[in-house]
Amino acid sequence: MTEWTILGAGALGCVIAGQLHQKGERVGFMLSERHRGHFHPNLDLITLSGRHQLIQSQPRFPEHARNVECLLVFTKAYHVLDALKELQHLPKTTPVILFNNGMGITEQVKALLPDNPLLAGVCSHGAMKEQDWLVRHTGKGETWLGPLNEAGKAWSHLVKPLACALEHCEWSDDIALHQRRKLAINAVMNPLTAHHNVTNGQLLEPRFNDVLEQLNDEVYQVISRLDGSEAETKDAFRRRLHKVIELTATNHSSMQQDLIHGRATEIDYITGFILEHANDIPVPVSQQLYDEIKRREA
Repeated sequence: MTEWTILGAGALGCVIAGQLHQKGERVGFMLSERHRGHFHPNLDLITLSGRHQLIQSQPRFPEHARNVECLLVFTKAYHVLDALKELQHLPKTTPVILFNNGMGITEQVKALLPDNPLLAGVCSHGAMKEQDWLVRHTGKGETWLGPLNEAGKAWSHLVKPLACALEHCEWSDDIALHQRRKLAINAVMNPLTAHHNVTNGQLLEPRFNDVLEQLNDEVYQVISRLDGSEAETKDAFRRRLHKVIELTATNHSSMQQDLIHGRATEIDYITGFILEHANDIPVPVSQQLYDEIKRREA
């Protein structure tokens, strides 16, 4: 492969692009029509050590889709289908890796791209967009890659260059397990930080003890039932949640930022997933947060 194409120039997409570029990989950004005719500066990546690194990347537009060798999708969940529909000339042999937050769009992507190798990526690296084309890498994390259809199973070799760039990347035949575990963390942190307009770290303040524990319990019950025999213990989930909060203490969640800036949130693909799969499990706090975020979105 000679180039990775990033669809969605948000914080995480830019950090991944920067990490790949630092290892000598060529990276391009697939941009939307509204960017056409604009000046596209180099990406300024602030590394974990605080150093600024200029990352050269090539702007790509939908008519360039026929040349895309590997597409990494980092758009908001609700933009994924529309963004992919624009790439009418994407070769049927091109692997498409979905890195979007939340769950609930896989079947629609399969219907839209029935022949393409489809994969999911789950990445816990910390990233923060400080302004256009200025992104800060705020923390190391794990990356998992796995197939979403039969054709995707032939692309496990992509793990090697991703692991070289990100320091960790592993293959999982059950990528949905890793997607659910990331979603569980997001389903606790994102709606709470968005509703109360606080940083991630503030969730560990005593005033949030009760609601954090209630939400932790609701989300854990739903996800553990879906995970079945692979479910982690409740204590393990609580420890993992607190570790993520501590490691991203100064960050604002994407949902908090979306709400503050008047953008649509991914609540339907995060908390909405919990509500959809709760069935007989009571999830009153999740429901209340969902209703409030939707009200404020409107």
